[in-house]
Amino acid sequence: MDTVKLRRLLVLLHLYFAAFLAPAFLLVAVSGGLYLMGNKGKTTTSSVTLPAGSVLDFNSSTLEADVRALLQASGISHEFEYIRNRGTRIELRPTSRTYLEFKQGEVGLIATRHVPDFQKSMIELHKGHGPRIFKTYQKLVALGLFGVIFGGLMVGLLSPVYRPRTLIASALGLGVFLVLALL
Repeated sequence: MDTVKLRRLLVLLHLYFAAFLAPAFLLVAVSGGLYLMGNKGKTTTSSVTLPAGSVLDFNSSTLEADVRALLQASGISHEFEYIRNRGTRIELRPTSRTYLEFKQGEVGLIATRHVPDFQKSMIELHKGHGPRIFKTYQKLVALGLFGVIFGGLMVGLLSPVYRPRTLIASALGLGVFLVLALL
C-alpha cells in the first residue's frame, strides 16, 4: 500500500474512532476538569435501618452472599454488582448510582444510603467505579484512545507537508509533559 492510500485510511479510521469515542473522551475531560477546579459533586446520605443485632464479617469468604442475605432479611431492595472492602467498611458498587455502605460501629453494624448527584456520578464513572460493563467499555476506550493518538501522529508523519509540524508539536508536548510531571 502506498503512503497516500495508507494516510487516507488512517485519516478515515482516526475520524471514525474519534467520533465514536467522543462521548467517553468528553466524560473524562469534563468530569476530570470540574473535579480539578474543585467541583467534586455531592452525595446525599441517609441512614438505613437494620434489624437489631445485624452483623457482617468483612473478612468472610462469603461476604457477598452474606450481604445479599442481610438485605433480603431486612426487606431492603438494593441491587449491586460487587463489593469494595475497605477493612472497616464496605461499599456496594457501582458507586456511580445509589449505593449502600456498611460500617462496623460501636453500636453494631451501621448502614448508609448514598445518592450521588450527576457530577459525582460522572466522577465515579471516570474513576472506574461504575458498572462492570462500563468498566469493560472504559478499557476498550483506552485502547481506542491509543489508536486515535497513534493514528493522528502517523497521519502527520506520513505527510511530507505536515511531518515537520507534527514533530515540533510532538516534541513540545512531550517537553511540557516531562517538565510538569517532574516538578
